[in-house]
Amino acid sequence: MSILILIISVFVTAFISGVFGMAGGLILMGVLAMILPVSAAMVVHGVVQTVSNGWRAILLGKWIDWRILGIYLTGSATAAAVLFFAAFELPKPWLFIVLGMVPAVIWIPQHWLRLDAGHPVQAAVCGFLVTGLNTVAGVSGPLVDVFFVAAPRDRRIIVATKAATQVVSHLVKVAYYIAPAIAAGALPQTHWLLIAGPLAIIGTTLGARLLEVMSDVQFRNWTKWIVSGIGAIYVIRGALLLTGS
Repeated sequence: MSILILIISVFVTAFISGVFGMAGGLILMGVLAMILPVSAAMVVHGVVQTVSNGWRAILLGKWIDWRILGIYLTGSATAAAVLFFAAFELPKPWLFIVLGMVPAVIWIPQHWLRLDAGHPVQAAVCGFLVTGLNTVAGVSGPLVDVFFVAAPRDRRIIVATKAATQVVSHLVKVAYYIAPAIAAGALPQTHWLLIAGPLAIIGTTLGARLLEVMSDVQFRNWTKWIVSGIGAIYVIRGALLLTGS
């Protein structure tokens, strides 16, 4: 039953991410955290999201801003170097709370904190912060968005470039948690990937088609409200776990 839930979640969340470039990963991380130990959930999520984001980056390859991606990688590599000197894993209640708080960053008024990944220094900072948050909390899509919404970019550039950056961040996450997950014997059997992998690709492909018919205004509005609603649910879930309810 857990594998069935996981496979269905992979397809649905890949479709959602194919449209919005995030939200799907946030939902999938919550599902995985409910049925797997934290380290295993991080690894499975990282593998699925690498496939989903990687395929999305291929589908929208002509829209990737390669200059931003290259600078992002320098910050991501720095975060990876720092992380591998520390062993860290959030307790499950706090994982849900942190997951739920991540979307709050998209509500920060732009005149308070105007960020733009097109600026070289900020692209590197984005890589460092996003890779770090992705490794600690499992997701970082809303934080990536903060660095892209300041400039009037086409929605396809946002989704494509974010997908490419997220491939890197998820690979770092997998590398960070794979050893403890294996040591605990917590990983599900790998044969589910034979089904989940293709479903992630199909869901992403269908989502990318819907993205084409959306307007930039619809894209931004739907993204903000969807991830905020998910975030609120996760904060409540984490609070209930802390109180033993």
